[in-house]
Amino acid sequence: MTPEDAKNVIEELVQLTGIPIEETTFTFDDESGHHWFCIKTRESRLFIGKDGEALKALNYVFRKIVESKDMQGYAPLNILIDVNDYQKKRIDNLKAIAHMMSERALFFKSNIEIDPMSAFDRRIIHTFLENKKDIKTESTGVGIERRVVIKYIGSI
Repeated sequence: MTPEDAKNVIEELVQLTGIPIEETTFTFDDESGHHWFCIKTRESRLFIGKDGEALKALNYVFRKIVESKDMQGYAPLNILIDVNDYQKKRIDNLKAIAHMMSERALFFKSNIEIDPMSAFDRRIIHTFLENKKDIKTESTGVGIERRVVIKYIGSI
């Protein structure tokens, strides 16, 4: 499925909600490697829901539609649906937490555990810290208790 096909699927999905949309944009972010489908609306609470649950569900439904329509031979697209920059702000917040906790691990020369989080959020942390000197990350725990541990690997 091409990015343009994916964009059309998202637009159709959004139209089916019946929620008034002011503007939509579709961009590619070189840093993250994600295509972003951004929705601007005054009714953002309907798309986002409590703690972003509705937005997660919308992204999940979109991925399932793409999987069902996708043909073999096409690389999967990394597309995120965002509403009023909610996802971008969340990712920036996760990066700030990762930076702060990695600095703490370096300062104290010890391992630091971050609170449990989703697989998507853990991947943001791992990716953000993957090239940081003297730091290694790994996930530990099971189910909803799975968390990132930032490990100091420099000399003590």
